[in-house]
Amino acid sequence: MPNATLSSDNAPLRRIRPRAVPTLAAIAAVLVFVAAGQWQQRRMHEKEALRAEFDAATAVAPLDLAARTERTDWNALRYRKVTASGEYDARRQILVDNRVHDGRAGYHVITPLVLTDGRLVLVNRGWTAQGASRAALPQVLPPAGPVTVQGRIAIPPVGAFELAKESTSGSTSGYLWQNIDAARFSAATGRVVLPIVIEAVNPPSGPAREDGLVRDWLAPDFGVEKHEIYMVQWYALAVLAIVLWGTLNLRRSKPSPDE
Repeated sequence: MPNATLSSDNAPLRRIRPRAVPTLAAIAAVLVFVAAGQWQQRRMHEKEALRAEFDAATAVAPLDLAARTERTDWNALRYRKVTASGEYDARRQILVDNRVHDGRAGYHVITPLVLTDGRLVLVNRGWTAQGASRAALPQVLPPAGPVTVQGRIAIPPVGAFELAKESTSGSTSGYLWQNIDAARFSAATGRVVLPIVIEAVNPPSGPAREDGLVRDWLAPDFGVEKHEIYMVQWYALAVLAIVLWGTLNLRRSKPSPDE
């Protein structure tokens, strides 16, 4: 009596039989996901290079700003420790709005320093809290007379977004801006300024120099880990697209008599 059960040789097989539309869609998705993953990978390597640049710059001795000429590549000196001597120009002081420290709103106090050779450089003297009313700007005048500033070099962004071109000028209040822009400072004051900002790490040298400003400069967050996470996610989506393509194109079929 013949066996009623189909032998394993006659059992339906599962084979990948590609269909045009899912295949084209899968190819397009994989190409997009891989390209996005590669872009995130490049950005990750760029941020790793910036972090290595920061670590190297902060490990060397401070440079003397007076020894730097107009041909200096300032971008190559970003994050470097620096010392600068001169006198503050209180009339052209800038308060940078909307700066938060420990959850409190306040300002960064940017004061031009007239170097001994006559050049100007902007110094971020630190953070100060906002007063009871925004109508009354804090009075944080710099010390008079010769000072020596120690800090690190920062490169201010160009063309930063601003809600309004707010500017207040006066003998004591100076300017109120939302961002630092060396070109804008030159246009507003008629004075050429170096294209950097010194982030002061302590009060200027000399007696009675303490000014109550907070100089808590954190190391930059280069976002290496963020780009690494995004890279893994995009590559995972590419793998998922391939798996879904295989699942959608896996169909049952009986073997032919010749198989």
